[in-house]
Amino acid sequence: MTNNNQPAAKADIATEEDIKTLVYRFYDKVRKDEVLAPVFNAVIQDDWDAHLQKMCDFWGTLLLYTRKYLDDPMAKHMPLPIRQEHFDRWLLLFGETVDEHFAGDLAGEAKRRAGNIARLMNNMKSRQ
Repeated sequence: MTNNNQPAAKADIATEEDIKTLVYRFYDKVRKDEVLAPVFNAVIQDDWDAHLQKMCDFWGTLLLYTRKYLDDPMAKHMPLPIRQEHFDRWLLLFGETVDEHFAGDLAGEAKRRAGNIARLMNNMKSRQ
């Protein structure tokens, strides 16, 4: 007997379409967030399509080894006016988005890598 009130089990991140879901849903939150939206919107302005594609390539390269992202994310982020509160909020929204859509080893790896990226960038920013 199955319980129809049980939510369907979430799949792990496995495809580029999964990466697209993660990236687009995450940036939907970022664009509405009172802490992050002003920073992202000021830099990206009307070029969200290109940014989202870059982020799909970035996360696809990190998690699925697609090798589509060949840029240096650190160099792009260092000039931005971001502090600890931005990194904390970014991580919170990213983790929420992963957990809302996925479960499994690669989902956990995505959150772990996001944490490492945030720590590295925050450490570099604090030395500026």
